[in-house]
Amino acid sequence: MRHLMSPLDFSVEELEKLLDLAQDIEANREKYAHACAGKKLATLFYEPSTRTRLSHEAAMLNLGGSVLGFSSADSSSASKGESVSDTIRTVSCYADICAMRHPKEGAPMVACQHSSIPVINAGDGGHQHPTQTLTDLLTIRSLKGRLNNMTIGLCGDLKFGRTVHSLINALVRYEGIRFVLISPEELRLPEYIRHDVLDKNQIPYEEVVRLEDAMPSLDILYMTRVQKERFFNEEDYVRMKDFYILDKEKMKLAPEDMYVLHPLPRVNEISVEVDSDPRAAYFRQVQYGVYVRMALILTLLDIHVD
Repeated sequence: MRHLMSPLDFSVEELEKLLDLAQDIEANREKYAHACAGKKLATLFYEPSTRTRLSHEAAMLNLGGSVLGFSSADSSSASKGESVSDTIRTVSCYADICAMRHPKEGAPMVACQHSSIPVINAGDGGHQHPTQTLTDLLTIRSLKGRLNNMTIGLCGDLKFGRTVHSLINALVRYEGIRFVLISPEELRLPEYIRHDVLDKNQIPYEEVVRLEDAMPSLDILYMTRVQKERFFNEEDYVRMKDFYILDKEKMKLAPEDMYVLHPLPRVNEISVEVDSDPRAAYFRQVQYGVYVRMALILTLLDIHVD
């Protein structure tokens, strides 16, 4: 039995197979329509989510399975003080696979240690968000035709952004990757990721404050929102939330074949006027998220479709 706690739980070769499967699902939806008939996915979401929860549920429904679960800690026995380990032991009696989001880092890891079904980490605090990373990798590979030899700009909240942390960990395993880290001083990438991941793997990167300075050199621009829920006080959040706004004028500085990704939800960091630009790929990214989660469910349940 396998779980997914981090993008590094899959080797590069296994990731390629997973992404190949996701692309086959995209091209042949009907072939997979009953692959999980009789199987149940439990979505255990201790904090709010739209895309991650619904895309896991859509993925299982597209495979012919069914779903159950809760969408907030208040609507579960966690509000009565039940532990994560007891919850997963109980849910293991009801479902065949589980996706968990939790505000505390490491909670899905605790769950997988007590679970008798595969557990998918659907986001734990500011730590990891591996299924978003799989979505990002599939999106980049589908749009650019490769996952190596490119410059990735990461913009916004690089300190608390778990999507950024997971994506960096996944991409450093590919050749020719270079990062441009675009953030205010207060939201810089944590030192442990710079030293333990980038420096350790000899990955070239530069840190800049101005988005305009980075745009001309990018193959991918990965925008993130400043996350209100990660701040300890309102004043700091208000000061930071509009630090970056991607608009048409800034897009003029970017190469014609650069694509803009965003894990969503967005607040103000991408103007709606950018949505009509063919390089705006964040809603296509959402659709790719369903295909890659379908592929992940099949992989973790060890279901093969001829």
